[in-house]
Amino acid sequence: MAGAWATIATLLTTAKINGVDPHAWLTIPCSASPAAANSQIADLMPWKFSQ
Repeated sequence: MAGAWATIATLLTTAKINGVDPHAWLTIPCSASPAAANSQIADLMPWKFSQ
C-alpha cells in the first residue's frame, strides 16, 4: 500500500512540476482502459499532457 501511495504522490508532484493541473491530468489515465494505459504509458505521462 505504501508503494502505491509513493507512486501516486510522485506522479502528482511531477504534474505540478510540469505546470499541469493534477486533477485534469489524472482524468485521462484513470479513464483509459488498462490495455491502452499499458501500451501507451509514455503518452499518458504529465510532461506529454496538454490542457
